[in-house]
Amino acid sequence: MQEVNTFIMNTLKNISISSILDIVVVAYIFYKGYSLIKETRAEQLLKGIILMIILIPISYILKLEMLNFILNKTLTVGLLSAVIIFQPEIRRALEHIGRSAFEEIHNIQDAEKRNITVNEIVSAVGNLADSKTGALLVVEQATRLGDILNSGTILDANITSNLLENIFVVNTPLHDGATIIRKDRILASGCVLPLTNNTTIDKKLGTRHRAAIGLSEISDAIIIIVSEETGVISLAINGRLTRNYDKEKLRVILLKMMQHNDKKKVKSAGEKVKAWIRRKKID
Repeated sequence: MQEVNTFIMNTLKNISISSILDIVVVAYIFYKGYSLIKETRAEQLLKGIILMIILIPISYILKLEMLNFILNKTLTVGLLSAVIIFQPEIRRALEHIGRSAFEEIHNIQDAEKRNITVNEIVSAVGNLADSKTGALLVVEQATRLGDILNSGTILDANITSNLLENIFVVNTPLHDGATIIRKDRILASGCVLPLTNNTTIDKKLGTRHRAAIGLSEISDAIIIIVSEETGVISLAINGRLTRNYDKEKLRVILLKMMQHNDKKKVKSAGEKVKAWIRRKKID
């Protein structure tokens, strides 16, 4: 017992603050990494890689030379293949990290403008749903959608429900595509969105819904879909699709999400200001 106590005391003495910090940072990175791939195809890949890593030393100890050779080669080639196969998930993770690190205060809307914007969007979406006119609206958040904007027609117009409804009138030049909204402006219409590769979604969903899910997988945008077959209003956020919204429920969720995003930006900007003040004091 004395030897155990001595070992523990010596171990504690050798642990420095930097070692503890190192362990905490690495643990946090692993935690965040797993959170990003949880419930995706990459999660199953990770389980397979861990199993192979466990089997390699076992096959070496048991002198299973052929198995050891196959596992080593498979692991080497498999890691390179994984980068290619799971490029969408990797891109999504990097964009998530970028959004967390570089949100800016100038993206924030004041409450009055935000309410006006939401009311105009909800009014237009409600009327489009009533007339069963298909629509695809993208409300941009922290992730800039410049590459998506370039695929459509630039408008840079004030948001009004009448303009939004006119854009999606059937057989007009801009109706067959997505309309991008940034803050209180309609930036572009007729934009092409990337389709999702998710094979588990309902087969009854059409191209609009698949495109909305696809964009939500690689950005933090809020995407509103109106079905032209049923008039059902849906939302795609963070790779997930939720359906059957009415006007009031849509208004509440839009305001809640936009306020939440603005609060995060305020916090991020405040931390940057504090860091700048500290640097100035040091200088």
